[in-house]
Amino acid sequence: MALMTGEQYVESIRNLNLNIYMFGEKISSPVDNPILRPSLNSVKATYDLAQMPEYEDLMTVISPLTGEKINRFSHIHQSTTDLMNKVKMQRLCGQKTASCFQRCVGMDAFNAVYSTTYEIDKKYGTSYHDNFLRLLKYYQENDLTVDGAMTDPKGDRSLAPSKQADPDLYLHVVERREDGIIVRGAKAHQTGICNSHEVIVMPTIAMGPEDKDYAVAFSIPLDAEGIIMIIGRQSCDTRKLEGSEMDVGNSEFGGVEALTIFDNVFVPNDRIFLNGETEFAGMLVERFAGYHRQSYGGCKVGVGDVLIGAAAVAADYNGCAKASHVKDKLIEMTHLNETLFACGIACSAQGNATASGNYMVDLLLANVCKQNVTRYPYEIVRLAEDIAGGLMVTAPSEADLRDPKVGPYVEKYLKGVSNVSTENRLRILRLIENLSLGTAAVGYRTESMHGAGSPQAQRIMISRQGNLAMKKELAKAIAKIKE
Repeated sequence: MALMTGEQYVESIRNLNLNIYMFGEKISSPVDNPILRPSLNSVKATYDLAQMPEYEDLMTVISPLTGEKINRFSHIHQSTTDLMNKVKMQRLCGQKTASCFQRCVGMDAFNAVYSTTYEIDKKYGTSYHDNFLRLLKYYQENDLTVDGAMTDPKGDRSLAPSKQADPDLYLHVVERREDGIIVRGAKAHQTGICNSHEVIVMPTIAMGPEDKDYAVAFSIPLDAEGIIMIIGRQSCDTRKLEGSEMDVGNSEFGGVEALTIFDNVFVPNDRIFLNGETEFAGMLVERFAGYHRQSYGGCKVGVGDVLIGAAAVAADYNGCAKASHVKDKLIEMTHLNETLFACGIACSAQGNATASGNYMVDLLLANVCKQNVTRYPYEIVRLAEDIAGGLMVTAPSEADLRDPKVGPYVEKYLKGVSNVSTENRLRILRLIENLSLGTAAVGYRTESMHGAGSPQAQRIMISRQGNLAMKKELAKAIAKIKE
């Protein structure tokens, strides 16, 4: 079974015995929970789209491992065309869900682990690459969703992992056994982890020899003993409990994050990809970050397409679509959004093969892409709020609109252009609110700032990759300087 349907995916998650907590209570059925279900639907969409003939070229690919058609989210990039199709696929998924669809981190982890394990084995004669290939084949054959976990809580950022007052603030090996390792710690901000079958765990920073126990990477099923997921709060999240389709803005799709605890979790030897080889921790982090910064040139752009469209609809409904300043704002939003897409495509087109054979993005351009992502969605949101108007945040609830006493007042006084219902006007404003300030703002705004590394992380990489020395030589040559 190389490709699951969306419904088969949902049932496969239902069959897992996941240890999930939210609002101080254990969630008995996360698949049916009204707060969590929209996030599951976003992942489900990646399965549904793969079944549609019109999206086959973007959503699926023939695996060089199995020879079968697989979901592109499980693919190892074989060319720059693969890298570009990845970005195009992510834009499509963003357009269809207007939310985080949660499979990008796992896909990016696959490709970073693939090339890094190859190079570790080459130096040390380990079997990490074979471990990964065996698991990857299993993931592809069963069409599994695998999350990627990199970010540790970190504690005191001025101290190395091994120097923390509490050693568990970075995930680490607490025991090495003949048959595997025991790990303890946590991974923070884990997008979509409660909707995944397995998780690939990676170190979060480059490490020195003294951090050997923290230089660890592995994969484990999410219903393994000792894994606990604590769901994070989102703005307006409890609106999903009120039964209002309109007030949530996007009633079908969403995202979700969790603090994920690894409380003395056993990892068998054949699931380990890094175990103390500290000099390769930085390589794994850098490669994953490069892929994930490329990803933002696709997923955020797709969501941006929806927000730009919503702002344009709001202008129509408000009766101001022909105003020159509104037209100009929509042009600016489009310009910013397409610039992000151009960066995602550029770093893909400039990619090169690694020693293992898979393709890596151009790291300089990938970091430029993500640096722009830390800024442009915020400006797109600002312009959307400008066009939408204050009613976006002051409108009464759907219950008021439906109320026999006050509903007629809402209907009468909140109407825009005469040929559009008040309900439709409020619906589009709630969607803008959702993307700008509500649950979807986690993925579109704050994640744009801090996901795949905060802004300074990209600036450091831009400094490293920018080749300033070469640029100096170019200037000296043109100026006829001889030293």
